[in-house]
Amino acid sequence: MPYRPKFLIESLDMPISVPRQSSAPPSRDAVSELLLGMRLYGVKYRRLQFAPPFGLRFGGDEGRAQFHFIACGTAVLRGRTGLLHELHAGDAVLLPRGGVHDLVSDADGQGLDLGSFDEAALCETVGSIKSCPADTCRSKDTVIFSGCMEFDLGAMHPLIGLMPEMMLVGTLLDRYPEILPMLEAMEREARTERAGFAGILARLADVVSAFIVRGWVECGCGDARGWVEALRDPRLGRVIAALHRDPGRDWTVAQLAAEMGSSRSVFAERFLAVTGMTPLQYVTELRMRLAAQWIGRENMPIETAAYRLGYGSQAAFSRAFKRVTGQPPGAARNRSPGPSI
Repeated sequence: MPYRPKFLIESLDMPISVPRQSSAPPSRDAVSELLLGMRLYGVKYRRLQFAPPFGLRFGGDEGRAQFHFIACGTAVLRGRTGLLHELHAGDAVLLPRGGVHDLVSDADGQGLDLGSFDEAALCETVGSIKSCPADTCRSKDTVIFSGCMEFDLGAMHPLIGLMPEMMLVGTLLDRYPEILPMLEAMEREARTERAGFAGILARLADVVSAFIVRGWVECGCGDARGWVEALRDPRLGRVIAALHRDPGRDWTVAQLAAEMGSSRSVFAERFLAVTGMTPLQYVTELRMRLAAQWIGRENMPIETAAYRLGYGSQAAFSRAFKRVTGQPPGAARNRSPGPSI
């Protein structure tokens, strides 16, 4: 399996090679807090086997991450901007915000919605789609394993909006040599279809996606600006880490300024300039994002979430939750995520 000599993350708008000399990595404390809250919830996975020419359109699950791994053959990825990127066996790509995109056998191919193909169930969350005429050689087939995921960074959810549209792994060997056997295992499982391969592929896809995100974060988040600058700033990074360690504390601007080691006015001005919100607005949004995760993902009682986040009553918490999210806390329970890592 050919691997390129460095880890590349590429945007459909502009290729980015990391690490970059111009971007300092986020502080270790802030990175640790971010990775601690990261969750991938598998919604639907598919093993796709097609003989060329073929064209597949994805994007019905807007806002959910999409992962593709090429087990054998080649495919061309076409994003919403129309820019093309050729994928080969062993390539994995993550689109953290999903969106409409095509995988086609050649640049001129048209993508057909996956729903137009017959699908066989392999297990509860994994399906199989094949379109391989009997009179064609199977060695020319392209085999792809795709996953649709809910990508949740909990309180650090704003980071998703700053990620490149497409994050492509050529290799993680320089930084993460342990990724190689995972990619090799994915290729093997997708090709051979041994007993239990569907569940194994789903879990490996989740782990590889998590490695992609971690690599982007640890390499300084590419060219991302705005909110992520708080993570790059060592002093603001300490404040962010403190907030995430103890979100239920009755924080004041003075206490947060002390964490940064500055006056209240300097801290408040810097925090607003970098994050686009006041410190106390950030604290409230942080709490509500955590509450949504606890209530919706972990089935925590609403009153327990309110207590853990420092609210003296469920009514006060519910008012704050609705003000930030536009919905009452009970609406968070309507989500039904799949298994997570």
